[in-house]
Amino acid sequence: MEIILLERIERLGQMGDVVTVKSGYARNFLLPQNKALRATDNNKKRFDKERAQLEAHNLERRGEAEKVAEKMSGEKIVLLRQAGESGQLYGSVNARDIAEGLSASGFATEKTQVQLAIPIKTIGLHEVSVNLHPEVSVTITANVARSADEAETQSRLGRAVLSQDEEEAIQREKVQAAADAAARDQAEAMFEEGAEPETATEDDASSDDEVKSDDA
Repeated sequence: MEIILLERIERLGQMGDVVTVKSGYARNFLLPQNKALRATDNNKKRFDKERAQLEAHNLERRGEAEKVAEKMSGEKIVLLRQAGESGQLYGSVNARDIAEGLSASGFATEKTQVQLAIPIKTIGLHEVSVNLHPEVSVTITANVARSADEAETQSRLGRAVLSQDEEEAIQREKVQAAADAAARDQAEAMFEEGAEPETATEDDASSDDEVKSDDA
């Protein structure tokens, strides 16, 4: 079917281009969503008449999308899922899940805007492209983990925590690091107050010598 594009469509063309697509794709997607018109003589005349208005509206929408992109760029959403020791999910994360995660973070997003070729099936950090406008897209990170602690660890490490043993080892390191930091803080506080570590004094040494003499 020949159609006139009313906006830029990736791998098809720019606004105003007349292209040929499969009839099902046109009837089920492009035409119902007002992304294209059938390339009839009347529609071609209509497009030529309304082109300036369509281009102005497109520029306005693009400007709004660019503002959202600035805020959304680098956004990280946490999605908690059950998974096995190998990191394989008991299920998957799909475009709807990511759209809902972004919406919960304050970015109203439809699942059709999320570009996910195949569902996510492993824990870890996954980069996902989101289309905010036919000419504006942004990359966000889906942090898929088994727990909030694991998600935090993955964010810090920049990679997946693939086994329970590794996660437990990391948690032990965090506990030890916290204990070391507390000990340092205590030592610094004592130093600032003028306290000194307990050491043997001359009187103590004399007392020890007297005890030894008595024993002799």
